[in-house]
Amino acid sequence: MLVRIVKMIFKEASIIDFQEIFDNSKHEIRSFEGCNFLELYQDQNNPTIFFTYSYWTNESYLNSYRQSDLFKDVWSKTKILFAAKPEAWSVDKIESLK
Repeated sequence: MLVRIVKMIFKEASIIDFQEIFDNSKHEIRSFEGCNFLELYQDQNNPTIFFTYSYWTNESYLNSYRQSDLFKDVWSKTKILFAAKPEAWSVDKIESLK
């Protein structure tokens, strides 16, 4: 399983816009083939910092999503709201305790 972590820093005035974009697209993203999990986090000390965590069956599914019209639409609306360049990591989940 591939875990995709994306850190995004938004202009303060754009936080609500981003939250609306995410809210309007989260179910489509989560139901995209190969996406098994999706969460959004907001930093407790700096409300302009958000993280998305998504679990993908493998890199091929993530790449299919990144080439999809859905991603292009969501990303084109989101990237204009950034205050800094986003950072992203693709990692392997080693262990999970509940």
